[in-house]
Amino acid sequence: MDDVSNGASDDARARRILTDISPRSWEHPADRAALAALRKLPMFDTVLKALFGIFGEKPVRLAFQANAVQVGPNQFPRVYELYQEVCQTMDSEEYDLFIAQDPIVNAGAYGMDRPFIIVNSATKILLDDRELQYILGHELGHIQSGHVLYRTMMVLLIELAKLGFPIVGLAARAVLVALMEWSRKSELSCDRAGLLSLQDPDVVLSAMLKMAGGGPWKDDETNVGQFILQAEAYRESDDVADSVFKILNLMAQTHPFWVIRVAEIRTWIESGDYDRIIGGEYQRTSDPDPEYRSDLRKAADAYREGAKSLLDDVGSAAKKMGASLMDTIRRQ
Repeated sequence: MDDVSNGASDDARARRILTDISPRSWEHPADRAALAALRKLPMFDTVLKALFGIFGEKPVRLAFQANAVQVGPNQFPRVYELYQEVCQTMDSEEYDLFIAQDPIVNAGAYGMDRPFIIVNSATKILLDDRELQYILGHELGHIQSGHVLYRTMMVLLIELAKLGFPIVGLAARAVLVALMEWSRKSELSCDRAGLLSLQDPDVVLSAMLKMAGGGPWKDDETNVGQFILQAEAYRESDDVADSVFKILNLMAQTHPFWVIRVAEIRTWIESGDYDRIIGGEYQRTSDPDPEYRSDLRKAADAYREGAKSLLDDVGSAAKKMGASLMDTIRRQ
């Protein structure tokens, strides 16, 4: 049987163990395209080697884990139990998991040769057990998709830029901008991994609502249905100037906005891919990879469409703003 009883959960939900699942099953094509584009940057390898030549594995682990408690059978045992369920569902080994004292609601997967997950204490406080499992599955997805090296690189570059280190010159800044663009796409992939680890869309949407609202609100103070409508309104907005603000808002973000993530995960569910995976139709790690050029073409097409839409929005907005400015001048 491929089903496992979620014995640690009060409602004892049954989950399908996704035996030998390949990360390609959940990866967003724009994620793969952005990563492929990132690796083609002329200075990417140079910046990568410089960063990890300076820091190395052990100092990086210490820097991330110095203000955190490792989760295990005798430290946060309930979180450890929930994490074991997620790893079992995703057919993954258990990577080191830490709880860090931090008032910001967030979590992350980092490392080089030995990946690890850190969940901020505020996240543990805000979310219930099953919502926390979505976060754990999301971060595990980053590890399984091989994202952690680049995510660690991005965080280090951001911190160095804040401190004004000379390593963060024009070349490194170009790499950082590309890393942040890829990072936003990678979150869409791992939202899918988080859903697969939990296998309950309602809980995932509830967690996204809490993460967006940022408070331990009572059930009667928030409404998932209204949040979905908000997400749809944001996605379907046809106001060109508003599109520019969407672009500007995302430029300095490592994560897409939660309303965008709600819309994206719902689109993926409605496509039927989620149900097919839960039904056992997914690529295995033991399967041969799809023909390389075909796979790259699909990713490139997805990324190209996104880029074209962005440029069209900017161009249209510029024309609209220019026309508005000319009207103002004529009236004076």
